[in-house]
Amino acid sequence: MEHQGTVAQQFGAQAQAYLTSTVHAQGKDLQQLGDMAERFAAGATVLDLGCGAGHASFAMAPYVTELVAYDLSTDMLDVVAAAAATRGLGSIRTRQGPAERLPFADASFALVASRYSAHHWTDPATALREIARVLKPGGQLCMIDVVGPQGVGSALLDTHLQSLEVLRDVSHVRDYSRAEWRDMLTTAGFELTDEQDWRLDIDVNSWLARMRTPPVLEAAARHLLANAPDEVKQYYAVDPATLDFKLESAMFTARKSGE
Repeated sequence: MEHQGTVAQQFGAQAQAYLTSTVHAQGKDLQQLGDMAERFAAGATVLDLGCGAGHASFAMAPYVTELVAYDLSTDMLDVVAAAAATRGLGSIRTRQGPAERLPFADASFALVASRYSAHHWTDPATALREIARVLKPGGQLCMIDVVGPQGVGSALLDTHLQSLEVLRDVSHVRDYSRAEWRDMLTTAGFELTDEQDWRLDIDVNSWLARMRTPPVLEAAARHLLANAPDEVKQYYAVDPATLDFKLESAMFTARKSGE
């Protein structure tokens, strides 16, 4: 099965769990997305790229004329459509497809946002070029995702992070570092205007259950956490009793350059 099929299959079965996940349904970044939509896209059209269960869409929809919730998983899109109807968010419409091939005309959107999706993309550089294409002149981009470590000693930390992620979820590709994101954004023609970061508290039981991680892979993930080197445990704040830990998230806001 190609990777995009793996992503769609993985998240189709877990669509409802992501709608109710506190990790995804909460966070000050959702308020910030709403603020961006009100500031940059009032009366315009917005794209939520890799929308998942729709939390970013729900945050931005009240401020815009139209919001396109776009995802590989039709099951996720069904959840978004149903939740949008329940919440009275008539501006939301759904569209299915991959991030690397956007079925939209040039300069279609005033704002593109993506929240906790890019670590599943096969080719983020191509996806960012597509985002630049569909953004209007001066359009805004907001990328939010888990990020990998960087700096001295980061190779060991990164190896454990990526291994843990793929054990939990076989559709995982990579948590890119902040430096990698800056380079990709610049190369795709974006001017970075702001960068924020924070730590996500991960309850390991719900984190694994949400993806229905197979028992053999769940056991391997727990073993990796429990037996990681001390510097890895310290960096990710692994609780020795529960194996709960912390991930790093970042928000990159950028403007389409040259306009």
